[in-house]
Parts: sequence; structure tokens; C-alpha cells
Amino acid sequence: MSAIPMPGRRLPALVLASLVAGVCAGATPGFDGKRAFEHLRKLVLIGPRPAGSPALAQARRYITGELAAIGVTAREQAFDAATPVGRIRTVNLVATIPGDRPERIAIAGHYDTKRFDDFEFVGANDGASSAAFLIELARILKARKNPLTVELLFLDGEEAVIEWTGTDHTYGSRHYVDAAERDGSLKRLKALILVDMIGDRDLAMRREANSTAWLTTIIWDAARHLGHARHFLDSATPIEDDHLPFLEAGVPAVDLIDLEYGAWHTRGDTMDQVAAKSLQVVGDVLLEALPAIEARLALSK
Repeated sequence: MSAIPMPGRRLPALVLASLVAGVCAGATPGFDGKRAFEHLRKLVLIGPRPAGSPALAQARRYITGELAAIGVTAREQAFDAATPVGRIRTVNLVATIPGDRPERIAIAGHYDTKRFDDFEFVGANDGASSAAFLIELARILKARKNPLTVELLFLDGEEAVIEWTGTDHTYGSRHYVDAAERDGSLKRLKALILVDMIGDRDLAMRREANSTAWLTTIIWDAARHLGHARHFLDSATPIEDDHLPFLEAGVPAVDLIDLEYGAWHTRGDTMDQVAAKSLQVVGDVLLEALPAIEARLALSK
């Protein structure tokens, strides 16, 4: 992902309580940051996981196996990405959790790591945290009564093969959007929530300036409601990430990302830099915000 500094700005608040009422019934298990952290640890043990590598195929087997264990099936969306070093086999994983309606919300993150030739990059935060988060989130959503269908997207090829310029990035998200436009399924995708680098032990996420304002506001309101405003900062910065192809296709989208992470794209992105408590915070906030997001989408039907 790429970032450009931007002055902070506040977005108008929504009344969260008025949107939440009556959307979701029945008790569901809570998000477990320790479970998510264990998934993160096991992904990191695989080692560097760049797109097209045997290690990423191993990570893919781990993800699909863990999802299957909780009754969620992931299908592979494979394609050959045209990169600066030639074609690379790239595979998105798409896990669908049925809801009361066929219209869907996608919650996405990438599971590949950046290629580095001069050091070992295991991507504890940048790659493993989002994949681990989605596995644990699947456990919660499988047990939840979901008003809309939920699609969990484990995106491949987010990282640049050489450098984040031109089209050398976001291969998986661009392919997903192109395929959904071609087969007509994009019109049933009502919103995208992207998570990226959410395991930083010193979690500090700014509002992403390209993201859809109402989605950002609902999530930041939920964070304040839960007492997590110190992790969800009100200043804003524009960031290029996997949400942009969705926004360009007209899908409301928000990027939850901690670009304050000091070990970003360094050999130091290791287990000691991430924490279960940060995954817990993001999980709690997202699940707190989800009913309001669903209510907003129901009103816009």
C-alpha cells in the first residue's frame, strides 16, 4: 500500500443507536483475539509468503482447512497476474457465509507478503494479521444471524512485485472486481470493509481519506462507544490499498489500516511487534459497527 500525508479532518457523526435497533437477533460468540493471534503465529511459521510461492500455497491450505473446520467453505479464484517479472499464478480465496438476503457485504484482507531478496520478510503484521483476523471472524459470523450474506475475501497479490507504481500492486482485488463486473455479481455487493496491518502492538489507525464517509463514521463511532478512540484516530490520510478498485467500481468501501507501523516492509515485521489485544480491539469494533452498517444498507435498498 502507499500513503500520502493529508491534514486531519472530522467527519459528521451518525446516530449509531438509531441504526442498530432490530437488525440482528440472537446471541453469538465474541471475537477472540487470542485465537486470531494463534492463526497469525502459524502463518508466520510458514515463512515469507509472496504471491505465486509454495509457501503461499501452504498458507492457503492452512486458511481453507481452518475455515472448513468451522463449516465455512472457501473457493479459489485463480488467475495469472501480469507482473513486471512475468506472469505469476495468483489465487484469491472467497468464503461465503449466507445471510437472510443475497445482497452481500465483503470483509477483506490480503494474505500474501512482499517479496524481498536481501532479507527474510515474514510479514507478521503485513499479511498475517489480516488473514488471521478473517479466519477468527468467520467463526463469529458463521454462528451469527446475518441480515445480508457476508463474503470473506482473502486477497492475493496486494503487494508490489517490484515497486508500488503503475499497476504493480492490488492484483487480487482488481481481478475480483473485474470478474464480478463481468458476471454481474458486483451489483449485489453493497459494501466492502478492508483490514490491513491491524496487529500492531501499538495500534493507531487514522481515517483513510479515500474511504466512503458514512462507513468510516459508523466504525469510528463504534470505536468511541467501546472506549477505543486512542486506537481509531480522527486525523485522516489517503492510502492506496485493496479498497480502491472497489471504490472505483462504485462500491462503498473503507480501509482499516495502521500505517504508523514502524516495522512496515522491514525484517522487523515479526511476532514481537504484534499483539492479540490489537486484533481484539479491531474485532470488537467491527462487530459493534456491523449492525449499523447492515441497517444503513437495508434503508438504502
